[in-house]
Amino acid sequence: MTGRRPDAAGRRALALYRDAPWQERAHVHVRWWSAPFRRLVTLLPEAGPVLEIGCGHGLFSAYAALSGERRHVVGVDIDADKIAAGAVAAARVPNLELTVAPDGAVPAGPWAAVVVVDVLYLLPADAQRALLAAAAAQVAPGGRLVVKEMGASPAWKVRWNRWQETLSVRVLRITEGSATFTFVDPSVMAGWLREDGLTVTATRLDAGRVHPHHVLVAERAPA
Repeated sequence: MTGRRPDAAGRRALALYRDAPWQERAHVHVRWWSAPFRRLVTLLPEAGPVLEIGCGHGLFSAYAALSGERRHVVGVDIDADKIAAGAVAAARVPNLELTVAPDGAVPAGPWAAVVVVDVLYLLPADAQRALLAAAAAQVAPGGRLVVKEMGASPAWKVRWNRWQETLSVRVLRITEGSATFTFVDPSVMAGWLREDGLTVTATRLDAGRVHPHHVLVAERAPA
């Protein structure tokens, strides 16, 4: 549980939403406890421009900004309502910016890091491939693309994750998305990123968790 509890920056990030409606407060707290944010933030450079694609309410973007004041973090999402809610929080963090981006659009870099956390499964496989290629193209020399998605095993964690996402997307409408989910095996995604000229490291982050968290760190060689 130690790695899940909010650290100082995490507590500050969650506190940014203290004036939000209770549904949004509940959502960001559940998001914190279910996702390995503390591990993910250690994969970011300590300084430089960082882009999060599909930032939602902006919780991870806020956490990244608050835990590294020399970072300038930009979070983009297609859901204007979530961005509007997150913008109230972002206004309190000088090195954080949240904005609406068209579906599939990747703001021009170069970025020291691009982060994609639990977004790709909402897209068909070919759209996932296209988005990763577009994101990789904007990574600066010596920079990295960090992709956190769900793995394809073990089966019980996959079933649990599908049930939860069905509840969030189709029933509660918390997350924008289609009626179908496409969970691409992380090894396939790693192959795509290598085709894009990046060096990829894959790591499982699901020990002690009910979700099959995997992270890919794809690095571009220095100039």
